[in-house]
Amino acid sequence: MHINQLLEKQKKRLQKNSDFYTARGTHVYFKDDVVNDIDVEEVVAKVEAKLPEHLLSEIEMIVVGWFEEFEERNINAFYDSGAIYVSNIQDDHDDMFDDIVHEIAHSVEDAYGYQIYADQKIKEEFLRKREHLHNIMWKMGFKAPKSFFLNVEFNDDFDDFLHKEVGYDKLAPIMRGVFISPYAATSLREYFATMFTEFYLDSNHSFFKKTSPTLYNKISMLQNQEILDSQ
Repeated sequence: MHINQLLEKQKKRLQKNSDFYTARGTHVYFKDDVVNDIDVEEVVAKVEAKLPEHLLSEIEMIVVGWFEEFEERNINAFYDSGAIYVSNIQDDHDDMFDDIVHEIAHSVEDAYGYQIYADQKIKEEFLRKREHLHNIMWKMGFKAPKSFFLNVEFNDDFDDFLHKEVGYDKLAPIMRGVFISPYAATSLREYFATMFTEFYLDSNHSFFKKTSPTLYNKISMLQNQEILDSQ
């Protein structure tokens, strides 16, 4: 490869791993270099273009890198105190977009938790799905205490049951038409965050409306700041 091409390639790599601020003032900081040819600035710009401004109000910073929490909790990103920490190891642009939007969903819970959960409607929908899942799995021989399915908080024992004893690969076809993914079944908050992400990933909302009508209506309501402020 020609020396000028090598220098240009190195320049582009450094640019893609240089800290920057977005148009709305979000600070994007690189703790570690991004693996694979992913333009983080392009991904974050897409996030800010797709989501309403008021749903980004809690996000002050995005930190890209590798953290112990990822390995300890088997996750790719987490939200904490105004910052999103997202893995520098991503499959592609869509993978990083998915992770960032998912964590924005958790920040939205902080900002609009009352509007989301106070009427208990999402919780009721979630528990109906959990009960249906319990009945299906029981018939298939995957037996776990009913209390697992009635607890809306994330529970390590229940997650281990789904992930390790049953296996997410087996769960996917079982959950079809009930939960969009096995992770969505792990807690009420992950149900919300997973479907919030799906709302922006897929512009065709017909499947979402059919499988989770209550949550779909709630996320649709979140798009309108005037309605939120009036509640």
